[in-house]
Amino acid sequence: MSALLADFLDAYADALRRHMDSSTQAGLAEGYELGRRALVEGISLLDLTENHFRVVQDVEDQRQKETSAEGGDSGARLPETALEFLLQTLVPLDIATRGYLDGTRRYEQQRSRADDLAGRDAFRTALVESLQDGFFVADAQGTIIEVNTAFGALTGYGAAGVPYALPHPWSSPEGPRYPDLGTEAQRFVIPIRHRDGRNVWLAVSTSALIKPEDNERIFVGTLRDITAEHDAQARDQAASRLATAVGAATSVVEVLAVGLDEVRSTVGAQTAVVAVWPSRNAVPEVYISGVGADGASHDGAASLDDRSRALLDRARRRPPRSLLAIPEGADSSVGIVAPLGETGDAAMWLRFAAPRAISAADWTLFSLLIGHLSLAVQRARNFDQARATSLTLQRAMLGPIDLPPRFSVHYEPALPPLEIGGDWYDVVPLRDGTIGVVVGDCVGRGLSAAVVMGQLRTAARALLLRGAGPAQLLAELDTVAARIPGAMCTTVCAAVLDPVRGLVRYSNAGHMPPILADVATTGRMLEGGRAVPLATFDTPRRPEATTALTPGSTLVLFTDGLVEQRGVDIDEGFAKIAAVLADTPGRLPREVADAVLSRLRPAAGYDDDVAMVVYRQPPAPLRLDVPARANELAVLRRTLKGWLAAAAVPHDLAADLVAAANEACSNSIEHAYRSDDTGRVRMAATCDIDTVVIVVTDTGSWKPRAADPGYRGRGIDMMRALTEELDIDHSEAGTTVRMSVTLPAITFPVANPLRGTNRRISG
Repeated sequence: MSALLADFLDAYADALRRHMDSSTQAGLAEGYELGRRALVEGISLLDLTENHFRVVQDVEDQRQKETSAEGGDSGARLPETALEFLLQTLVPLDIATRGYLDGTRRYEQQRSRADDLAGRDAFRTALVESLQDGFFVADAQGTIIEVNTAFGALTGYGAAGVPYALPHPWSSPEGPRYPDLGTEAQRFVIPIRHRDGRNVWLAVSTSALIKPEDNERIFVGTLRDITAEHDAQARDQAASRLATAVGAATSVVEVLAVGLDEVRSTVGAQTAVVAVWPSRNAVPEVYISGVGADGASHDGAASLDDRSRALLDRARRRPPRSLLAIPEGADSSVGIVAPLGETGDAAMWLRFAAPRAISAADWTLFSLLIGHLSLAVQRARNFDQARATSLTLQRAMLGPIDLPPRFSVHYEPALPPLEIGGDWYDVVPLRDGTIGVVVGDCVGRGLSAAVVMGQLRTAARALLLRGAGPAQLLAELDTVAARIPGAMCTTVCAAVLDPVRGLVRYSNAGHMPPILADVATTGRMLEGGRAVPLATFDTPRRPEATTALTPGSTLVLFTDGLVEQRGVDIDEGFAKIAAVLADTPGRLPREVADAVLSRLRPAAGYDDDVAMVVYRQPPAPLRLDVPARANELAVLRRTLKGWLAAAAVPHDLAADLVAAANEACSNSIEHAYRSDDTGRVRMAATCDIDTVVIVVTDTGSWKPRAADPGYRGRGIDMMRALTEELDIDHSEAGTTVRMSVTLPAITFPVANPLRGTNRRISG
């Protein structure tokens, strides 16, 4: 017997005797450490067990003698205590043990069979083969050199194919790289590709050992199939990600913009398509995430072919939560289709890049995701309906849809998605040519404030149409507000604009002061006519102020939500508006409103509702006198374009007027001064309440139009087509061309829903 073996057997005998004398957990832990030592020192299992039973027999004999002499108990639990110690020592040899009781039973079975085995190797083989988990041995380079039957069942690669060098044949190409085995016991989870093509998730546990005969490092490990647990966890995580992604979406477009991409990436589909039928016989709206069937990305103009549309049309008529593989009944599928929601007007198609088998876990995942997406779409539809209803109500209560020329209005709620609140504006053309403007803000938010706002706005409009001035209007609104619950402390600014005389009369009931900016000048606040909000104190009379509107000036009336922000001085908001107005003399009123909102909008959005009215006073007449030379036409066009913008002429109409005026000036330059280089062309442009007039004059001679002008000579026809009225007066003193148009009313839609036939919502 070698010294190493003798030393180990002595240590084992001492530890076993101590444990039988006093059975404790410390004794079992000492047995476990002896088992690890046996692995490292290469102690034979037979030597260990023979030594164990010899020690047990010696202790039993000794106890028997002692108890016989004393007449006491001989210690009936002694064999069981010894067996516990032995099994604890054997735990490191049986890595896959599933608990103390199973280990005891298996050990007894293997021990009874070991009596018939020829030697220690046969016993070890039987022990390994009995494990329910996969068992393997790997060398220092990661090559699998031994596996058991369970390993082959889990991976599809059994003992007949060993050794398995890196990369192992079951490695998943898209899976992570194996972690380094290292020198200490490790645990990790990794996906593999079974030989039959299935994806399997395995939990791997390894331990490092040293072979005593050659000191070679090897790794012994077990693996267990956790695919079911992994799939369940993955489904929960996918559902959570989808719910989080669509949680903030408040429209069908927003839900599908994020939801389709999330579903597509989760299930590994190449394309996700949703078709929604607005009505039974209508053309469906199509939402696409990913790439088309030809593998190329398509933009929003892409449409479904007849086969795809028929497939989705059939799917939407199926019962809710029913999934159908395409093609039906095949071993592998190129995609699945399913109804979306329970209303029978939407369906979804998940299309794979290549045919693949769909497992039961896949069906469960698909059903879960489509169910969540269906709920999100239904919730978004409810929001869309509520938003459309509230927005229509709000627009109806806010004021006119058709505004006079040179006006722009804006309303932005602080409570999306319902888009309803207590701020309002109104623009009322009056019989004497003046225009009444009212901007107000009721206390509170939401539907209750909107109800109060609607009553006050109706009363204010009626007072304006009856001829009440700003101060009288607010005085009578005091009486109205006192009789409306919730109307107390409403702030209102009322004004009457006189575009012809260039004046604005206004009165302010505790509201934000209007801001007026002359051309290319920083805006200033109109502080006159100020008094307390409505229905707060009895006032003998409401004050009123009058301010001149210089040609081309811009007036802005707004509610406090535009300038009142947490942590920001309100004067800073006023200064920003004034600065923006100084830089926008050549912009349309709508563009001025956009510039103001963009400059003042907080990163997180407005804290309060915002209502705003922008008005542009007609600019001073434009008068140009230039030499009759072709190189002057660019200056004429550029100058006229800027003046038309200052006059709030819409861009498309302004382009027509510039083209007509350019043609009139070109005719004067080319035909009026055929032999005179000293001639001049004069152009004048004027603007009143709703009419723009352009006059082009020269002092040259009139050239009659040819009977057959050919491809030229179409200037008069073009000017007539681009303007409403065209008058040409020619005499010996020269020619005068007068063109005029009527400015259109500014139309604001009740709602701007995001609707269309096809949408490319994700790449």
